[in-house]
Amino acid sequence: AFIIKIAVAVWGPYLDDRLINNQIEEQLLNGQKNLAPAKFVQEMDRRLSMNNVSEVKFADIAQVTNVSGIQVNKDYEIRKPFLLNIDIVLKFEKRFDQSSVQAK
Repeated sequence: AFIIKIAVAVWGPYLDDRLINNQIEEQLLNGQKNLAPAKFVQEMDRRLSMNNVSEVKFADIAQVTNVSGIQVNKDYEIRKPFLLNIDIVLKFEKRFDQSSVQAK
């Protein structure tokens, strides 16, 4: 029962993070090379909303820059209540570069 409780608490955020990563890569692959960072964030918020990821806002979890291609640094953590006063902290970090995503 303890392991099942851990799996249930952790499954949702990991699934959301995987979806966020896929959407970032898809936007970098199919998006314009000279897209403004604010426009990229707006598009990502729209994509996450369409995929029912409502726990995070893209502007709060990632920094977007455009220096010879778009670069995204995603870094955030989620706290989930677990048992009494014990929380599970999940930390997610990943860096994306448009040129390396398009080279795949």
